[in-house]
Amino acid sequence: MCSSATLFFVSNITNPMAIPASELIINKNGTIYHLNLQPEHISDTIITVGDPDRVPMVSKYFDEIEVQITKREFVTHTGYYKGKRLTVISTGMGTDNIDILMNELDALVNIDFQSREPNEEKISLKIVRIGTSGSLQSDIPLGSHLASHHGIGLDSLMEFYPLEQDENEQSISKALQEQLGVGFRPYVVNGSRSLIEKIAFDMIPGNTLTCPGFYAPQGRVLRGGLRNPDLLQVYQNFKVCDFRLTNFEMETAGYYAMGRLLGHEMLSLNAIVANRISQEFATNAEEVIDSLIVKVLERI
Repeated sequence: MCSSATLFFVSNITNPMAIPASELIINKNGTIYHLNLQPEHISDTIITVGDPDRVPMVSKYFDEIEVQITKREFVTHTGYYKGKRLTVISTGMGTDNIDILMNELDALVNIDFQSREPNEEKISLKIVRIGTSGSLQSDIPLGSHLASHHGIGLDSLMEFYPLEQDENEQSISKALQEQLGVGFRPYVVNGSRSLIEKIAFDMIPGNTLTCPGFYAPQGRVLRGGLRNPDLLQVYQNFKVCDFRLTNFEMETAGYYAMGRLLGHEMLSLNAIVANRISQEFATNAEEVIDSLIVKVLERI
């Protein structure tokens, strides 16, 4: 039996509009919890990479670096490239990290850390992901650069957010769920049209599948096995009208969904370093990535 003792709740929030300290966690030095950044540490134009070691691969091209901050897998460099202030930050792998990154970047520019209230005027960040990816189609070759026009999420992140999808996105989600035979609905979100036109106008247009893991979710078999031994073929053959899956990785759909929810422009660019159909891996993967980095810096 539960006792009938009176329970007392104590709150230290005097402003009912303020975001509680347990929800918006600010470090003692005034930085946001995971990223360890203050608002002045970032530009409104941001390049993201997965691997922390890839941050200096971008910032080595900067004319000047004014900020270098590291916490956990989040490494941030902010500086200038040909007079334009840019930030490059690493995320680690997976949409769970993208959930942290996107919420905390948004907080840096759209929440007043003193009052703990959202700003009336919102800032829309421009965020470009530079990552590696494997091709799902034989006609997308090793060494190519692919722009994700859509991200398709096989992870569960959007089960916890009020993401709105249009009729076409919902029909693709439903068809993919049926083809995979899974008990959850994948989500489909488009990237920024303006960033595609500015940066990725000559890149291969693609629809990028975001997987919740590197091995079985991407059809790799080591010792754990696969529940569906034909998974790669399902991905490769999936089609709704002229919509097909072109490549896969582990972050894009999370970026696109969080960008839509928070009002930021998001583009994911992929250096194709593997072709899973021909079972090839690029011998010059670092060169492929570097050429994509230079292309983005020149166009961003």
